[in-house]
Amino acid sequence: MIAADYSDAGDAERQTQLLRGALDMCLLALLAREPVHGYELVRRVEAAGFDAVGYGTVYPLLTRMRRLGLVADELQASPSGPPRKVYALTEAGRSRLQSWQRQWTRFVGVVDALLPDAVPESPRS
Repeated sequence: MIAADYSDAGDAERQTQLLRGALDMCLLALLAREPVHGYELVRRVEAAGFDAVGYGTVYPLLTRMRRLGLVADELQASPSGPPRKVYALTEAGRSRLQSWQRQWTRFVGVVDALLPDAVPESPRS
């Protein structure tokens, strides 16, 4: 039924789709600030407001981006426990992030231009 697509569950699905399209860009943006280990990266994603993003989402993306040469990893000593894998942005990752940022800015500009006139204001009683 079409109406079900616009329920709260439909809103959650839309949010998931939007996040899926932007999460790799957000991870690269966070790594552009400074190299961090995966646990800290997940914590920063959550602090940014993406509550539904966990380790099961971030680590596979990091692995894929490493294979693509966008991030590099290295083991660093940990003050407590075993060494940690720290991820850093590569030059290819920095270049890709700049490209994605330009695309994102254009995309958001187009959407923002369409939205103000999309729904007329309700007449006031």
